[in-house]
Amino acid sequence: MEKVALVSGASGGIGAACCKRLAASGFCIAALYHKNESAAEALVRDITASGGKAAAFCCDIRDSGAVGDTVKAVQGTLGGVDVLVGCAGVSRQRLFQDITDEAWAKMRGVHLDGAFYLTRAVLPEMLRKKQGRIIHIASMWGETGGSCEVDYSAVKAGLIGLCRALAKEVAPSGITVNCVSPGAVDTPMLRALGEETCRLVEAEIPLGRLGTPEDVAGAVAFLASGDAAYITGQVLSVNGGLVI
Repeated sequence: MEKVALVSGASGGIGAACCKRLAASGFCIAALYHKNESAAEALVRDITASGGKAAAFCCDIRDSGAVGDTVKAVQGTLGGVDVLVGCAGVSRQRLFQDITDEAWAKMRGVHLDGAFYLTRAVLPEMLRKKQGRIIHIASMWGETGGSCEVDYSAVKAGLIGLCRALAKEVAPSGITVNCVSPGAVDTPMLRALGEETCRLVEAEIPLGRLGTPEDVAGAVAFLASGDAAYITGQVLSVNGGLVI
């Protein structure tokens, strides 16, 4: 029976790369998106054309009820979720004093509340089967803090804390919980910061280039594989040596 991987933020650069890599590894993909339906449907077509199996599901992961309904729909359509990959994200540079209540709520909702709701929704089935993989995309700023990205850094640090604590709680049930912590990855979210910012960041990376979504997807696929069965509660950095 095919294993099911649920990936949030599937219409984004890292999320789409994770979907394709996991599909190539034999997983059936539940691709969650919020607004970009055309990108999600194109992703499903690409996976299907390559011989894989995937379906797209619209969900605002900031809404607890919507998450619960979506996970039930995934279970009814594809089967129980074996692997959760949390990729949904937003980012914006601004001074701390310019962060509004609305902006803070959105940042927390997408990165931390959404991860919490998704994890809580898929966990009962994993506990029942006594196996499962939970993988969330954190950030190097969640480990070190980033100037002019205080809200983003804070919620990513919270996400790392959630994963480490949950890893201890569910390990006796055969479930692993880990984070992948990307550095500067060449995605539309990074490019939105401006070409000059991207150029300056790239110049600081010891390996001499920006990361790619496929670099991150490779780390996710490893943590979802049997080779990572004894790894839990860890933060796997994918940053080209930018943070050591």
